[in-house]
Amino acid sequence: MLNKPVLVESLIVFIIVLSVHAVVWDRYSWCAVALAVQAFYVQFKWDRLLQLGGAVFQFRTGANSGLLPASMVIPLLGIAMKERCRSAGIVYFERFGIVIASTGMLVALFLSVIAVGITKPVPTNTCILTGITGSVIIYTMKHSLTVSEVIEVLEVLLIFVYLSMILLYLLPRCFSPGEALLVLGGISFVLNQLIKRSLNVIEGRGDPIDFFLLVVVVGVVLLGLFFTVLFIFMDSGTWISSMFFHMMTAVLGLGVIMPWLYRLIQRNPLFWLLQFLFQTQTRVYLLVYWIFLAAAACGVVFYQNTKRSSESKKHQASTITRKYFHFIVVATYVPGLIYDRQLLYVSAVLCLAAFIILEYIRYFRIKPFGQTLRHLLSLFLDERDSGPLILTHIYLLLGMSLPVWLFPRSCAPKGTLPGAGALVPYAGVLAVGVGDTVASVFGSTMGEIKWPGTKKTFEGTMTAIFAQIIAVALILIFDSSVDLNSSYAWILASVTLVSLLEAYTTQIDNLLMPLYLQIMFMA
Repeated sequence: MLNKPVLVESLIVFIIVLSVHAVVWDRYSWCAVALAVQAFYVQFKWDRLLQLGGAVFQFRTGANSGLLPASMVIPLLGIAMKERCRSAGIVYFERFGIVIASTGMLVALFLSVIAVGITKPVPTNTCILTGITGSVIIYTMKHSLTVSEVIEVLEVLLIFVYLSMILLYLLPRCFSPGEALLVLGGISFVLNQLIKRSLNVIEGRGDPIDFFLLVVVVGVVLLGLFFTVLFIFMDSGTWISSMFFHMMTAVLGLGVIMPWLYRLIQRNPLFWLLQFLFQTQTRVYLLVYWIFLAAAACGVVFYQNTKRSSESKKHQASTITRKYFHFIVVATYVPGLIYDRQLLYVSAVLCLAAFIILEYIRYFRIKPFGQTLRHLLSLFLDERDSGPLILTHIYLLLGMSLPVWLFPRSCAPKGTLPGAGALVPYAGVLAVGVGDTVASVFGSTMGEIKWPGTKKTFEGTMTAIFAQIIAVALILIFDSSVDLNSSYAWILASVTLVSLLEAYTTQIDNLLMPLYLQIMFMA
């Protein structure tokens, strides 16, 4: 049987799914509800496989499979985007939302089939339910998608299959099954979009900052795969290997990624980037301010390491200490959201690339900084960093950035969506920067009443909800583009449901919570 926290987590996800579809009910709603029911039952099988060690790959310890909450994210995002773009009359992105929803459902169904297939004895009832769900999804896709869209969905599924086999083998214990579905499913979709757009380049079509995101994400992932395979055959910690790493990074960056980006944006990428970053005086001020905050974050890391004595090598930074970085990230993102969202978009992409490359240097022990990074960052590890990679800081950046990157700008002609949709870019700030931070700080210092079966406290969750409502009020005061149109009850319900989900989930909350809050705001 599933334990009580998993049951409560599943109940909250079902409430979110039904709440979204109560607003945007259509033929895909039947598919999403069927997928949710099927994922709930298959979650039994995945959790049992993880407990018995019967899973094909090694997944992150200390977490359940997370199949249900992860399975619903991409389909719900696609459905919400479809409805917003349909209301705006943008047919191209309405169809794009349908492709996203179909892709998310098919990838989630594939992961469920794997769990059912390797469960012994074969669970007959779950197999029947999976077959019914698959039939509903395929039937709906047959009557909703064009031939080219079906091919696109199958291409993403194929990329996901191969990427999962490679990365889950190379990176054991880094993901739960649900986290692997979200991360690898997202990378598969990005890679497919980049290939599609590279083969069909139309001058003047598409926003350069969108191409920049696609190329950078695919570039750093391919870079990691290349060096992971290479360093199987050679010691990565020597000076020769380190020099080869730096040289090949420059070669791949200048010889592959830059020409690829040039083909897409039809101009020199470096000149475009410099012109973009320093285009206005406001951008210069923001960049200077962000450099100051980056220096402050580095200062926190160095200061906390100086407090580590030789007698306390196993000492770990406290929860409150780790939340310093959440405060710094909030201070980074809020001015960008208010004054220049495009600059924030591009800067977040650059920061993601820097974080991932620094993690490569730490993981491979690349000289001269690899060992130093290992020593400095080991202080901030928590139980979720059970694999060879340290991903919590990357998840924090993703949680803050995904609502900005996934905001459907083309379906918001005035730069913002009506009603609660105006808060979509702020979903990361609210869920991670404010809600998660306040819940952790107040819960760990003043919390006494624990939610049944979890380490989270009632006081922490309530203060998180209250803090997010105060943050929404402040956003209304300082951001004149936000007009909620009396959507206050929906915003309160959204914040409450996501905060309760944060209290009960064992998945990476920095990744999951902003996406669910964005879905609720877009519905």
